[in-house]
Amino acid sequence: MGKISFLAGLGVGYVLGTRAGRERFEQIVGKARQVWESPTVQEAAGVVQAQATKAAETVQDQATKLYDQGKKAVNEKLHREDAKELDGTTSTSGQNNKHTANAY
Repeated sequence: MGKISFLAGLGVGYVLGTRAGRERFEQIVGKARQVWESPTVQEAAGVVQAQATKAAETVQDQATKLYDQGKKAVNEKLHREDAKELDGTTSTSGQNNKHTANAY
């Protein structure tokens, strides 16, 4: 009889606790929704979103400029090397290239 009473009490406690927990959860969710939907919070969220968009555009512009600068530098370097080879100032074997000889 003691085990049955214990299990019944456990079941009643669980149901009541769950119901109370659910009600409290609903209160918290309702309050959070109310705060989120307030004009002040929505205005602040709009400002933050605008600033984030502007920052993302700035980063994208800077990355594009750096990419273009790097691409230009590589193309210039390749053009200079091609011109040296055409002039005969560098050799494909590396004999006339001081950097190749000093690298070892």
